[in-house]
Amino acid sequence: MTINRKGAFCGIAALLIVAATTAQAQQPSRPAPPARPAPAATHPPMSSDVPQRTTATYGDWVVQCVENSSPPSEPACDMAQVTQLQGKNLPFSRVAVGRPEKGQPVKLIVQVPVNASFSTQVHIQTGDADPGVIAPFANCNPNGCFAEFDLKEDIMKKLREATGTGKLSFADAGGHDVAVPISFNGFAQAFDALAKK
Repeated sequence: MTINRKGAFCGIAALLIVAATTAQAQQPSRPAPPARPAPAATHPPMSSDVPQRTTATYGDWVVQCVENSSPPSEPACDMAQVTQLQGKNLPFSRVAVGRPEKGQPVKLIVQVPVNASFSTQVHIQTGDADPGVIAPFANCNPNGCFAEFDLKEDIMKKLREATGTGKLSFADAGGHDVAVPISFNGFAQAFDALAKK
């Protein structure tokens, strides 16, 4: 069951973001403002093979569930924030938390473009004074490079209490530092909603 959910979660990530252009020429913008907040709504599929999606917005985070008509019957849900480059419509990075599973650690997954350097780790901070947390890249595929953070109780508490803008940082293949803003506005509310799914 855990393998299926993780596969579904990675599938959602792959569907929501495509390989972005390099960050050498431009600085990333603030997180793209999500759609107007609205209660979760289910849209009926056009055919039985089309997955049903529900979304709900909490501040700068979006909780999304995808439910397939074929097994596994439980929906694959996550909460995420996507950042775009200034002047570009394509996503640059995605920070997501999968639905917590009983007895399993909560994971925060970061997706960045494929030109990331594996020689440095991914760093997430809630603010300039926060030493933050780091994790190595786990893998890359044509959709991007991925790093996974275990959100232990102390880290989760810090993320839930953060309200401002922090940052995600890594190095690109040319060795240039890349910093992407992360808004924590709505993180706690989105996580609470995700945990109830």
